[in-house]
Amino acid sequence: MKEEKKGADRRPKKDLNKEMTRDFTLNLKKRLYKIQFKKRGKRAVNEIRRFAQKQMWTRDVRIDTELNHYIWKNGIRNVPDKVRIRVSKKKNQDEDATEAFFCLVQHVDVEDFAGLRTENAKA
Repeated sequence: MKEEKKGADRRPKKDLNKEMTRDFTLNLKKRLYKIQFKKRGKRAVNEIRRFAQKQMWTRDVRIDTELNHYIWKNGIRNVPDKVRIRVSKKKNQDEDATEAFFCLVQHVDVEDFAGLRTENAKA
């Protein structure tokens, strides 16, 4: 019988303590399905925040004002179906901060969402 090491097939661990920037396309339509009309705008912002936390492993997420305007431009009910965002993980310069890193989420303006993939952004 062939003996195998216990963790041989695992992927190498990610380095979570480094700065990075990535572009994502979020489908807000499927995240807001069956959500009450008067709660869609706030829920969209919370879903973007939750997505950034999950992808970048930070609890401190800051949403840019341009992205906020893009989400709320049609009112609370009519949130855009898709949004292209740039999530940047940066070192926290504040001395009394609880987290070592924070995420800045910005809007990336695109004409068409077809063929876009997650990619590392050029800084």
